[in-house]
Amino acid sequence: MDLKKLISGKTDNTFIQFFRYLFVGGAATVVDWGSSYIIFRFVFGNKYAVAANVISFILGLVTNYLISTVWVFDGSKVKNKFAEFLSFAAIGVVGLLLTIGITKLFEIKLSDVTDLYQLIGKVVSTAAAFFWNFFARKYLLYNNKK
Repeated sequence: MDLKKLISGKTDNTFIQFFRYLFVGGAATVVDWGSSYIIFRFVFGNKYAVAANVISFILGLVTNYLISTVWVFDGSKVKNKFAEFLSFAAIGVVGLLLTIGITKLFEIKLSDVTDLYQLIGKVVSTAAAFFWNFFARKYLLYNNKK
């Protein structure tokens, strides 16, 4: 495969979109974690950790949306940009709920077995949410096939 096709130009190729989405997800994660743990938690203190996580999730979501609509996906089924963003966000919220559920499940099932349950749960839930977010967005929101 041509390297230029992987990184530039519009495409409907799922492999290329998935490859690009890996970078988009990484950038959004850096924005989310960076804003939550570096800016908000250290600036405002731990008593605002929930607010920091909500704000950082939104910042990561906006980052993901902006880069995805320019670089990964081509043409939404939804023509109104605000409605498109709300649909994109709803898929992200399902991914967030999936993450919360999986990490809680790992806490319940593994906390008596290993101290690494949080790390294991975070890795598994991040992967599950990543796949959910990509494929749900691709097929529910950005699939132009009739």
